[in-house]
Amino acid sequence: MKLDKIPPVRDVFSSKMGVIAAAAGSAVGLGNIWKFPYITGVYGGAAFLFVYLGFIALIGLPIMLSEFMIGRKSRSNVFGAFKNLAPNSPWKYVGLLGVAAAVMILSFYGVVAGWSIDYIVKSVTDSFASKSPAELGSMFTQFIEKPGLPIFYQLLFMLMTMAIVIIGVKDGIEKYAKILMPVLIVIIIILDIRAITLDGAKEGLYFLFHPDFSKLTADGVLSALGHAFFSLSLGMGTLITYGSYIGNQNNLAKIALQVTVADTLIAILAGIAIFPAVFAFGIEPSSGPGLVFITLPNVFQQMPGGFFFSILFFLLLTVAALTSSISILEVVVAYFREELKIKRTLATILATVMISIVGVFCSLSMGLFKEQTLFGLNLFDLLDWISANMLLPLGGLFISLFIGWYWGRKSIEEELAKGSKLSRGLITAFIFVLKFIAPGAIAIVFLNGLGVF
Repeated sequence: MKLDKIPPVRDVFSSKMGVIAAAAGSAVGLGNIWKFPYITGVYGGAAFLFVYLGFIALIGLPIMLSEFMIGRKSRSNVFGAFKNLAPNSPWKYVGLLGVAAAVMILSFYGVVAGWSIDYIVKSVTDSFASKSPAELGSMFTQFIEKPGLPIFYQLLFMLMTMAIVIIGVKDGIEKYAKILMPVLIVIIIILDIRAITLDGAKEGLYFLFHPDFSKLTADGVLSALGHAFFSLSLGMGTLITYGSYIGNQNNLAKIALQVTVADTLIAILAGIAIFPAVFAFGIEPSSGPGLVFITLPNVFQQMPGGFFFSILFFLLLTVAALTSSISILEVVVAYFREELKIKRTLATILATVMISIVGVFCSLSMGLFKEQTLFGLNLFDLLDWISANMLLPLGGLFISLFIGWYWGRKSIEEELAKGSKLSRGLITAFIFVLKFIAPGAIAIVFLNGLGVF
């Protein structure tokens, strides 16, 4: 099938299934499997879930579609995209925010992904057996404070990511996304079946799906808005970069909807895998970030067949991290290739080495360098805070303003008409959200992250 106006040297996704698998893989990551369940637990279950779904539909979907449009129209990396679409203007610096966010996020993301690999090994060697919750907590703390083993697993994960990205878009990212995403879905469904068949699982499902809005605080609403943004990988340039590899025959609005639904469904399935098990064994659902690495190992050792399901869960966590990490690394690689004119192989190696070095210091900041802080935060937490509270919201804010105010209705209609035709009413609603609703909502998240209110 002919893809017009695509430079012959530029790789593209070969099929619609490849586009959806890669983009959904980018969105589905540690945020779905690790972060979503515990913040849902903190803010009261279904009440948080319903608000989160509302923000996904109202804010997340329009910004995702905007990123796809910017990428496909420009046929460029995130920096080049704004430079091409708004020449001789400051808009290109929005692209630099995306590159910076990608470097920061993958630096600490690779560390957490390394933890999940270690926990696969611990599951296989049955290291959780006969350990109390306090002992499991001590095991996790001692592990992340070690200087050697966490770095080894972090570098192993980064090598896996590099090995896929270095092959290219079609033969690397697309091919492996089409393998990894079905594997991820099969694993999570198996875990769901096990969870809902446990005695006492009903209370967990009730917690997840029966809303109690009296438990939802203002902070919970802001967290739902922030996580809706983080979960879809918005504002860091991944979807602009992937959008630049999408052919003109593809319906961008439909792809954005399908990716949003896939990401949200997997987050909910992760909740179904976790909350019935947590309630079945009398664990507090709001046990925080330690839910995955401390609480769940305790649940697995009490569960019939827990040895097998523990391995599956941490394999799921690693696969989810890998589908996201390849998209984040590709943001930096595409920038190196197209702006610095470096060949893919060298660009991928350079980007991986640069990010891995920062990641090593993130890992060491948990132990050896934990006394070295800035604004009271170690390097790991500082990069997490800057990316989540500043770079991603600012990136999303500028993307919504760029499409809503700068680009204009004619350009929007022309791009959305490729491969489909949206009604004028839907386009009007889309522009209204980008002009007025999304900027205000993102500004609230930004100001909240800065502690203004």
